[in-house]
Amino acid sequence: MYRFAMKFLQDWKEQPDRKPLVIRGARQVGKSSLARMFGDSYFDNIVEVNFEEDQKAAGYFRTHSPSKTIALLEADQSTNIKPGKTLLFLDEIQAAPEVLASLRYFYEQMPQLHIIAAGSLLDFVLEDHTFSMPVGRIEYLHLGPMTFEEYLLAAGKEKRLDALRNFVMSDESFSLLHSVFMEDFRDYCIIGGMPAAVKAYIESGSYLATERIQEGVLATYRDDFRKYGKRVNHGRLQKVFSRIPLLVGQKFKYTNLDRQEQSRELAKAIDMLERARTIRRILHSDANGIPLGAEAEANDRYFKILFLDVGLLCRSCGLSMTDIHNASDIMLINSGAVCEQFIGQHLLYARRCYEEPQLHCWMRQKHNTSAEVDFLVQAGINIVPVEVKAGKTGRLKSLHVFITENKRDFAIRFNADIPSVLDVQTSVSGKPTHKFRLLSLPLYLVGQTQRLYHEMI
Repeated sequence: MYRFAMKFLQDWKEQPDRKPLVIRGARQVGKSSLARMFGDSYFDNIVEVNFEEDQKAAGYFRTHSPSKTIALLEADQSTNIKPGKTLLFLDEIQAAPEVLASLRYFYEQMPQLHIIAAGSLLDFVLEDHTFSMPVGRIEYLHLGPMTFEEYLLAAGKEKRLDALRNFVMSDESFSLLHSVFMEDFRDYCIIGGMPAAVKAYIESGSYLATERIQEGVLATYRDDFRKYGKRVNHGRLQKVFSRIPLLVGQKFKYTNLDRQEQSRELAKAIDMLERARTIRRILHSDANGIPLGAEAEANDRYFKILFLDVGLLCRSCGLSMTDIHNASDIMLINSGAVCEQFIGQHLLYARRCYEEPQLHCWMRQKHNTSAEVDFLVQAGINIVPVEVKAGKTGRLKSLHVFITENKRDFAIRFNADIPSVLDVQTSVSGKPTHKFRLLSLPLYLVGQTQRLYHEMI
């Protein structure tokens, strides 16, 4: 199944100052499949080394001599490795983290050889490594679940993807396709973006086949808990992991996880799950300026949480397509948490592939107030607030507060209605205060957010 990150890999292949590339992401998001597809499509051959399956292979890289390493690999696999013609793929590199350090020698001594490494739980390795990391001599590609648009492509709905990519706000006829896209959106929310789940549904047409895959993925994550080290109790990790899907979209409070546990211990569990990339904290930012992350780090006590994937969230909550008789139930479950998860995971990975995924929210810090904006995104030098509504309508009280206090003139709303642009005047405490433009998009257009925003400003 085609991933849009393939375009990044094509560009990387042709870069004269190319560095060995490390694909980072949660387990089973398709890192290995992407590398193999790239190798099969753009190289004469691909030589794969799996450090979990072949433990002796790590020894080939201890020579600090790329030419010797290549000679050993050629002899071991009875194949030729030709710089410029061969892709060397180092899979499950977390099982031999010292190999990461050796990549500097390939960059310095054999830069013409294309090398891609991939592995899960790499954040643990990068935190605790005792070797010298090849800073400035490797680069990263961050991979998340398949997007809604990648799902359409995999499902053979290229014409619908073309319609999304060619949509302009002045096209009133697009509303005729609204119900069709909303049906695709509902399917995606249940299937999600884990490649194996998407593949199972496309091949079988069965939601039950998808559910079995999702249960297997969740079980794999639980099995990984023992690999996180001894810093966090496995039972606590299991408890937190099972509770997180029920808390998506809410201002995070440790008491909602477990009133009997200390916040410090629960925080450790949150940190471990985030390092495994199964969850992501969405930190509060005051939105006083860019980059948003600079302020967010200073406010790390205030955050919301996203799960890895909307399909896994639905499975964790016990939802299935056969359980839901009215499609609106999918959108409104947990007060719209499914929709917020869908938008959040797309915005999180909307940045360039080589940038660390990052997303922020806004929570008013004044006493006895509850104003919150779901997400903040950076568009050039501008900060744009984003609200997510599960239905076609919904109050925007918090957005009005944010616009008024921060003097912003543009906002985005995602909901279940057709696209529109509105010129709005904020109303706080019944008094009109500030004018702004509201770009209202149906949930399924999230992949075109940046393009449509830039076309309007």
